[in-house]
Amino acid sequence: MGVLGRSYRRTRQLAERLAAWRASRLSDRDRRAAERWLRFAAWVAPGFSAVHRDLVGCCRRRDDRLAALEVARRAARRYPSSPDAWMLLGEAYLAAFRPDDALVAFEQVLSLEERPDAAMAAGDLYARRGDYVNAGARYARAYAAGAGADALRANARALKAAGDHRAAEEAIELWKQVTGRDWVEAE
Repeated sequence: MGVLGRSYRRTRQLAERLAAWRASRLSDRDRRAAERWLRFAAWVAPGFSAVHRDLVGCCRRRDDRLAALEVARRAARRYPSSPDAWMLLGEAYLAAFRPDDALVAFEQVLSLEERPDAAMAAGDLYARRGDYVNAGARYARAYAAGAGADALRANARALKAAGDHRAAEEAIELWKQVTGRDWVEAE
């Protein structure tokens, strides 16, 4: 990237910060103006950033899930290689009661980067569908990515539901080793 490209990117970053700052100053007094500033900040942003998440949150506070979904869609289209943009889209789909589309978005996150939050979300959606084999696989990925004992517990439950009792017992034993507690099914 040449001097001109760096200068252009830096100018856009400064404009994004200024607009985000202005939106934060207006958020209590004039929510519509704050949302306009957030939209401007998202428009000038050179990459996916917190302003996109803030804009989705602003739309959701207005209880406009479809507007939040559209903002997240635009972010995912504009930044297709950003796992954060796809994660935001998955969350927006869930908020708009579209779990099948959310699952696609979470799987896209996992294709870009191993993230425990995306793997847990995908596992939960597969489990809701009754696809316990894929749910268990996503929970195992979540544990491998650092999700901890919650992923192990979910993995064991999914494996039991899938009928793989040997693997479920192994997951329970691993959960016991990690947590140092006894397995109680009601937890």
